Amino acid sequence: MTTDRAPHDTAPHRPTNTRKLNRRLLGLALPNFFALITVPLAGLVDLAMLGHLDEVSHLAGVGLASVLFDYVYWSLSFVETGTQGVTAQAQGRKDKHELSLVLYRALALALLMGLAVLALSPAIRALGFSVLAGSEAAEASGRAYFDARIWAAPAVLVNLAFVGWLLGRGRSRTVLFVTLVITSANVALDYYFIYTLGLASRGAGIATAMSQYLGLLLYLLVLFKVDRGWLTSAAGFADRETFRRLFALNRDIMIRTLCLVSVFASFINISAAIGTVTLAANAILLNLFYLVAYAVDSFALSLHSLAGISKGRNDAQATRRLLSLAMAWGMVIALLAVALLWAAPQTIFALMTSHGDIVAAMMAYRGWLYATLLLGAVAFIYDGLFLGLTEGVVLRNAMLASTLLVYTPLALLAQQRASVSLLWAAMVLFMGARAISLGSRQKAAIERCVAPVTD
Repeated sequence: MTTDRAPHDTAPHRPTNTRKLNRRLLGLALPNFFALITVPLAGLVDLAMLGHLDEVSHLAGVGLASVLFDYVYWSLSFVETGTQGVTAQAQGRKDKHELSLVLYRALALALLMGLAVLALSPAIRALGFSVLAGSEAAEASGRAYFDARIWAAPAVLVNLAFVGWLLGRGRSRTVLFVTLVITSANVALDYYFIYTLGLASRGAGIATAMSQYLGLLLYLLVLFKVDRGWLTSAAGFADRETFRRLFALNRDIMIRTLCLVSVFASFINISAAIGTVTLAANAILLNLFYLVAYAVDSFALSLHSLAGISKGRNDAQATRRLLSLAMAWGMVIALLAVALLWAAPQTIFALMTSHGDIVAAMMAYRGWLYATLLLGAVAFIYDGLFLGLTEGVVLRNAMLASTLLVYTPLALLAQQRASVSLLWAAMVLFMGARAISLGSRQKAAIERCVAPVTD
């Protein structure tokens, strides 16, 4: 089979310049930051707009329905994370043909999964709302939101494939542009459907769905009008061994992500069982966590791409230094977020809702949020490393242990005792267990996945 692959450079690498690596990390992280930060901002805008309506059931209902979407889309997000790592390694090898094949496979898989989600949506809705606990009014609002937003499933998953491929190639500015358009459209449509037309939670779902299809159109325009020179023939698309490795990687990433989203889903579900105020307060706090997590993830994604490229080049030294730099930046972001929330919590919380009892509950739980942010930042940076090295088994095993042995027992106790403090303690310990388990394996992963170099 003929490819455009360049001969692999097996010569020893020169000592890596830390300042140069930091510039490369920041060069990817800053566009990643602005691209990723718009995702939780859009969710916070949904909650904020609904949080200022007279009926709190709309806010609580979207919080419930969002759990279902998080569960489905995060579980299938391997189409982005797996694509990014494999793309980055092909980029490091300068294998142009493989870069095209990665995109073709990712788009085919994403479209099939999106259509399957749409076809199975009645069963997903029925099962989801039979498990999630909420008031009758909250569940009605949640179902209306779900029924409107679910039509975007094919667009959401295909967009994730494009994001993974572009980020793996270091094209974060393209992702930033499309994401800004998606989010701006979502905010404008939210206002129109929620306030102008008075559609409340259903309007929020319609706005989200429409903005996702706009994003899909933009990615297709980028691919066929701007970036077409990267596309080569589809020869080798159905290679059995490649699909076997891809399946194993995606399986491990999916198990890891299922555990993560199950933790967040159960956190919201237990909050709903405790009460509507607790549900609304924890939904907003969790979205604030997502906001900071996405900012930290801007460096995790940069590490994801650059570690994959370093693996393709057999440069272990660069991988170690990139990890140190990304970890330092991740902690700076987490500490700044904690400082801001500590300095003006009531001001920030009041922006999210005008309901005094919800603000009071958020004030009572804010200390747990700070600890979750700090430990979560460490775990997310390690995620970026192991995803870039395509070390799916390590990620899977660490997540399973943290979920089953740490989070689940304490969360069940919190549910039994209706204790919000125990529930947040379970989340904090879960993040801590992830950070420790992944940190203890990072040295061996670098040595195993990236051949040591000689200065």
